[in-house]
Amino acid sequence: MVDSSQLERSMYMLADYCGIEKPTILLLNMMDIAEKQGKKIDIANLEKKLGIPVVAMSASNAKEYNDFYTTIDRAIKNPKTLSYEKLSGLYKELIGQEYQQLVDVLSLLPNDVYSPMWLASKIIEKDKHAIEIAKSNLDEDGINKLEDVLKNSENGNLKTGECKFNWINTFLDEVVEDTIKTEKYKLNWFDKLMTKRFIGKTIALLSLLIALVLSIIIGTPIMSIGFAFLTSFSSMAHELMASIGAPIWLEAIVADLLFAALGYTIAMAGLVLGVTFVFGLLEEIGFMARVSYAFDNTFSKMGLQGKSIMPLIVSFGCNIGGAYSSRIIDTWGQKVLTIALSWAIPCAGCWGVIGLLTSIYFGSSTMIVIIALFMVVVFHIWLTAKIFKPKLVPKSTQAGLIMELPPFHRPKWKQLIRHVLSRFVHVFWKAFKVVFAITIVLWVLSGYGIQDITNSILYKFGNFFEPVTSIFGLNWQLFIAWVTSLLGKEATLGVFSALFTSSGSMFITENYGAQASAGLDSLLLQYVTKPQALAFIFAFTFNVPCLMTISSTNSEVHSIKWTTYITLYYIASSLFYAFVAYNIGTLIW
Repeated sequence: MVDSSQLERSMYMLADYCGIEKPTILLLNMMDIAEKQGKKIDIANLEKKLGIPVVAMSASNAKEYNDFYTTIDRAIKNPKTLSYEKLSGLYKELIGQEYQQLVDVLSLLPNDVYSPMWLASKIIEKDKHAIEIAKSNLDEDGINKLEDVLKNSENGNLKTGECKFNWINTFLDEVVEDTIKTEKYKLNWFDKLMTKRFIGKTIALLSLLIALVLSIIIGTPIMSIGFAFLTSFSSMAHELMASIGAPIWLEAIVADLLFAALGYTIAMAGLVLGVTFVFGLLEEIGFMARVSYAFDNTFSKMGLQGKSIMPLIVSFGCNIGGAYSSRIIDTWGQKVLTIALSWAIPCAGCWGVIGLLTSIYFGSSTMIVIIALFMVVVFHIWLTAKIFKPKLVPKSTQAGLIMELPPFHRPKWKQLIRHVLSRFVHVFWKAFKVVFAITIVLWVLSGYGIQDITNSILYKFGNFFEPVTSIFGLNWQLFIAWVTSLLGKEATLGVFSALFTSSGSMFITENYGAQASAGLDSLLLQYVTKPQALAFIFAFTFNVPCLMTISSTNSEVHSIKWTTYITLYYIASSLFYAFVAYNIGTLIW
């Protein structure tokens, strides 16, 4: 599949298929863009020159798939391989003896998927896979001849690359007609600003922050529905279950746990919907390519590319969205490293808890604590890159960002909305199963909703580990709150209410929790010291964002091993920062 609007560049990949003895179809995508550029492509003539079926379409337009299906049927009935005689002739002409010598040696191999022409060109490029195939089938004399060519061959990629572009131009000149004569493209005023190092970063950062705010605004109505499940709908369910005489345990599971899981999941999926829509729109119109370019120089120092800025910005709203937005990253190692960095960003759910604790304990010094927290976040991102980069993005695999700035164009709304709704349903269903299961576990551990939590397994668990957790400045209540923040950072105020008042639900929203525990601030001041509060803020901020983030990370990287590594790393990091903050706090207060 190639881009019809940029045929010379995108057909270069097709040249790599020349000499592979497999039936091939060429799909010319984005024909709508090519037509707007005034390009007319002679499909019949192109088929004749390549020797394979060619179909032109815009993949985003479902109405154009009939020709695609028809071409597939035609190719199945009459399979054809890509013609490579002309490219082979160019190799002989421009590369000469070393190419011909390899072809003569490789012609003795059994006729397989890879033709002598393809293997010879790849060996000149010093492709390890091609060399391995050849050596495994050649005799000693053939291997020696191959080694001689490799020793004397220099700049193989440049030589074959020149041949491939010449091959492309031999038929493009005859099959593509430009009906609109345009001058050589020049950067418009906006792209001139975006390509300046400082101004480009500033515009990109401000635009992304505005996009994040818009994402939250768009997601807020759905998030409000989620919070309604936690409050109004939960109360209605209690009344209904009581009226039909349902057992107390069943009433709790349905009215509290089920609606809590639904509420949190809808709220988080709503935020993901907003993020997916806004940032998908920016990608669709071509703006995200400019953002990637602006930050490429900065992220290259960490072995990444400019595209990594998007998951980090999105994580300020929701780390789940940050993990999912990493799919724009080119390589697997860069994707895993980007997600590992994005976990360090405090999500929107963190700030309600951080805001409450800093206002209660630090008053006029709140800004100092917040600034210190941000400084540690920046340090942690740098440290995480240092630790994980050698394994995930070794120096031998690092490469600069090669890209072109696509023209700005109007979005395809149907395609975008379909993608957004699909992502919303996927996130909701996957997250709901995880959250509901964990909610039931916490409910059982907290004593099946008993009023005095000190009689629960959760209390005994926290009390048992308190001699150890106190080293990090966490008493048993703070330790339990730190552990249960894995369910969702927003739930922490509800957990505080249940732990410090020995009553109430552990599964209430931030706003509802504040209303249900008006005296919580005085209880916190009574049972938690300033150094302990500071320790909890750091432990809470750098803990694993939530279980849904773990789930979304695993679904993106497809590696339980690396998802586990990142999870354990953040758990250890959060306790380390808590230990440092606690000891600094004890020196100050």
